[in-house]
Amino acid sequence: MLPTPVSTHRGRKHGLGLTLRRSSLLARSRATNLAVLGLAALTFISLVFNVRLYLFSDAPRPLDMSLLASLPVLQDNLNHLIIVPGHAIWTGTNPDLRTRVDEWAFQSFRTNPESSLLDVFFKHISTAARLALEDQRSLVVFSGGQTQPTSTTTEGESYLRLALKAGLFHSERFPRATSENYALDSFQNLLFSIARFHEYTGTYPKKITVVGYEIKRARFQELHRTAIRWPKDTFNYIGIDMDGDTTQARQGEHQNGFVPYLTDLYGCHDYLAEKRRQRNYNARYPPYYSSCPDLRSLLDWCPETNTLFSRTLPWSA
Repeated sequence: MLPTPVSTHRGRKHGLGLTLRRSSLLARSRATNLAVLGLAALTFISLVFNVRLYLFSDAPRPLDMSLLASLPVLQDNLNHLIIVPGHAIWTGTNPDLRTRVDEWAFQSFRTNPESSLLDVFFKHISTAARLALEDQRSLVVFSGGQTQPTSTTTEGESYLRLALKAGLFHSERFPRATSENYALDSFQNLLFSIARFHEYTGTYPKKITVVGYEIKRARFQELHRTAIRWPKDTFNYIGIDMDGDTTQARQGEHQNGFVPYLTDLYGCHDYLAEKRRQRNYNARYPPYYSSCPDLRSLLDWCPETNTLFSRTLPWSA
């Protein structure tokens, strides 16, 4: 007899088994879906963590080389920062008319300032210029933001312009004088001027001289200097007030300046924070988070209690 032929029924069963196995391999499983979701979740968490680390880490970020290429050669031999805090904006063009009220933009409560007050501003500027000419390793920073709605410039820029127009540096351009255009109060005058010094020189100053009102000496020496932990022996304050009785001005400074900072060293709560907001008419944002990344933590420091900043600083390392 001939051999029994292969059953076609058995063949169909074998083919069906292969088809079923292939289908099961191609079909989605709950385990695979869970794995994909898990990996997606981990990827998202990792992304959020790295973005947060980049934005808020104290570690310096690499600077954009295309931006660095546009900068002039830094004067890294300078070590003495001379700060002139601004108090108004000079809007004029002729320095001989600097004592005229209509040549300045003031805060609303100073709509009728005395000419002697305007003269004090110029004494602050000229004193700083003289100090800069005497010290070849100094940089003058005229500090103050765009605090007046009637002006499109800043306090710092206008002080610098007045100094140059008046020939205080004996030149139309003086490479060791610049402006800081974002400070909204005295604490920021100090901290932002240090940051501006770093932008201009690539280093931090070794000593600081502030030229301002005598009635604000205690505010700068005892509170602002302490808040940033600047060494006392390399901090100097030169005070120049109006002539005559300054009793009322001293009382106002103590009540509206010294006392608020005494309980809010960094000026970031309630009364002092509101003053900053009211002066920031054009919503300017300081660039120092990028240009001075090692100051980022100090720039952001706003403790609930009056806790002194304790992390490492360039001048305390």
